[in-house]
Amino acid sequence: MQAAIHLYREMGHNKTTVADIARHLSMSSANVYRFFPSRRAIEEAVVQEVLEEAVSAAAEAARGSGPALRRLAAILKAIADCNEARPAKHRRLQDLITLAVRQNWTVILTYDDRIRGLVRPIVGAGQARGELQGGSPMALTCCLLEAMDVYLNPSRVGAATLRPSFDEMLRFCTGALHRGPFLQPAEMTAHVQLKAAG
Repeated sequence: MQAAIHLYREMGHNKTTVADIARHLSMSSANVYRFFPSRRAIEEAVVQEVLEEAVSAAAEAARGSGPALRRLAAILKAIADCNEARPAKHRRLQDLITLAVRQNWTVILTYDDRIRGLVRPIVGAGQARGELQGGSPMALTCCLLEAMDVYLNPSRVGAATLRPSFDEMLRFCTGALHRGPFLQPAEMTAHVQLKAAG
């Protein structure tokens, strides 16, 4: 898998064959197929490895303490930062990730499930403490992630679309989730800055 990542970075996934990967490892193609049943299996493993950085960063942010909105903001910011940084580190791999998202590969569906699995308990806990609006925690989670999709979706990095900044969209979403009067923009920005300050 690491050999595939290296070659995909160098040549791109379309130009890299299983024979190239085998040659890089000084082994036969047949031996590569002992570990991965197909080229697609190799590509899925590579996508999973690349997206693991965002999942790990989000999981770390989810372990924080404090109000639900602050924790949610930290998770979303961690994912958005990973997505923003990826093209510089994995420029040629981005095409493979975009293909995986467009075709709904299993690895992408699993990635989405893992992100929802990090966000939903925090939404539920925030509701239980009276911090967030009532309703289905899963429905609120899906609404939040859908609204933030342009920043969280690994295939939409650098999309040339007219859109609000991450902070503006985060303020809008967390304001909608907040139970009671909407927070002022300065208060929501403070939540994100607290995370950035460590």
